[in-house]
Amino acid sequence: MVKESVQIYDLEGKSVRRVRLPGVFHSSVRSDLIKRAVLSVQSGRYQPQGRDPAAGERTTAASLGVGHGVSRVPRVKGRGSSSSGKGALAGMTVGGRTAHPPRAEKRIVKSINMKERRRAIRSAVAATADEQLVASRGHLIEGVLNFPLVVVDEIQGLEKSSEVKKVFLQLGLWGDVERVKSGIKVRAGRGKTRGRRLKGGRGPLVVIGEDRGIVRAARNIPGVSVALVRNLNAEQLAPGTHLGRLTLWSESAFKGLSSLHGEEV
Repeated sequence: MVKESVQIYDLEGKSVRRVRLPGVFHSSVRSDLIKRAVLSVQSGRYQPQGRDPAAGERTTAASLGVGHGVSRVPRVKGRGSSSSGKGALAGMTVGGRTAHPPRAEKRIVKSINMKERRRAIRSAVAATADEQLVASRGHLIEGVLNFPLVVVDEIQGLEKSSEVKKVFLQLGLWGDVERVKSGIKVRAGRGKTRGRRLKGGRGPLVVIGEDRGIVRAARNIPGVSVALVRNLNAEQLAPGTHLGRLTLWSESAFKGLSSLHGEEV
């Protein structure tokens, strides 16, 4: 049975009051929609790449045709020498341009209907309240006080990483941060020299209604992300298309879910 209200905790992990559970948490979990929505967000970061449309075409070379006793390969005007790889036969000769190269104008962004995207976000929000889904995603949830986990708005005003760590310890979230820290690896391949030397997992997501310092305070903690509730997307709630991210809600963000994503199931 789905609960109708949830506890709100202060920064020391003590229960202060209860608040009504927004209807978005009653939404059915649709992993297929979540995957489509995440891939749509990711495709927006793809970098178009392609060849110069005029590659191999900037030449006077052309075939002489029949009746000259020579092969019908393109020949540079004025010289008569062969110019393999240029002109009309460029795509079928050794050393020529690519026959059917990638084109920069190719449509690479994967679109998704607005209603499907909103349904996916509601579904991903509902998945964050399922303890089994969060655990199956790999998060360490031992000691986490509640699902969904809601704290007072004072968390939005934290300005130091040490303060964030202290709150996470009180709420039972620091164990998952330690999991991420222990899993940081050196990337294989050329990415090491291109600003992507290290790679690691995703830890807790902090959803807030207003940033009063928490974004700067938490940005140096491995695996931790901070997002405004009005900017939530499916990838933040289900990184890598895997739903059930360990999520901490501020009270204002939690109450704002009703008006932002609707009460429909």
